[in-house]
Amino acid sequence: HQGWSPSTEHDVSGEVLAEIAKDPDGFLAQADDRDPQGRTITLPDGTVVPRIPGFTRWLWDGEFCGSINARWQDGTTELPPTCLGHVGYSVVPWKRRRGYATKALALMLDELRLDTDLPFVEITTDPDNLGSQRVIEANGGVLVERFDKGSAYGHGEGLRYTIALDQT
Repeated sequence: HQGWSPSTEHDVSGEVLAEIAKDPDGFLAQADDRDPQGRTITLPDGTVVPRIPGFTRWLWDGEFCGSINARWQDGTTELPPTCLGHVGYSVVPWKRRRGYATKALALMLDELRLDTDLPFVEITTDPDNLGSQRVIEANGGVLVERFDKGSAYGHGEGLRYTIALDQT
């Protein structure tokens, strides 16, 4: 199948495929990148910024369904202004509306509860992405604000949700 990118902000499929072809083991090692040590990430506008700790999980039902990732800065809930949220996910178009993102987010939240000291996560989506809003709300997300995504993301409007991780 074609037409899917792990980024919901811009198509990075060519870059990802090139990374895999160049160094398959290195690509897989980056799936659990809790100490990025100077590595960078390129934003939709081409700006290159430092990578922050995080990890990626693939959605799989016997074949690839998409991916979900988490990122954070140690010792704080704050994220750099170039990072829109703690969790991001994307399901391939031909597997949407089957509950994969809802289940993946639930599992990711469980993993973050075990592996980080974050009391909550922020997740953002676009105002017109009703499917993503439903996924976030099904996992306890509470809308906290509408915001401007900033220049790196073309100043588009976003919705910011929080989901509590502490189990008290």
